[in-house]
Amino acid sequence: MNRRRLPSTRSVRGFSLIELMITVAIIGILSAIALPSYTEYVRRGARAEARAALLQTAQWMERAATASGTYPLSATYAPLTLPATLTRVESRRYVISMASPTGGVAADNGRTFTLTASPQNAQAGDKCGSFTLTHTGVRGLTGNSETVQNCWNR
Repeated sequence: MNRRRLPSTRSVRGFSLIELMITVAIIGILSAIALPSYTEYVRRGARAEARAALLQTAQWMERAATASGTYPLSATYAPLTLPATLTRVESRRYVISMASPTGGVAADNGRTFTLTASPQNAQAGDKCGSFTLTHTGVRGLTGNSETVQNCWNR
């Protein structure tokens, strides 16, 4: 008689609970290290995009001033097409705004401007805060914990 031999418990392959838990712990540790690095990498990319948008908008302001003799007092200027970056950076992580003082004793009526890229949504807690750029090319930051050099050059 041919008897079928059942496999012994030693020859059955699989994972034990201990092996599974060790694997889960290793994945957890790697995730805890990788996720903050990835988040900072994404924020740094959005900061670069905001800086580029500020510089592009400043160039638009200079072209408008060349055409009319003064900087536009608002984001509407007929002879030139307003860049899309003046209203919103594409990633929706920053909003670009323009300030051009008007009226009052210290009024410059279109001789100066300050552009600001304010973080929003996922970028709101960024360490660099809001980027600023003036008509003279002075780069600055507001609401930040970093230096201007660290944020504008990285």
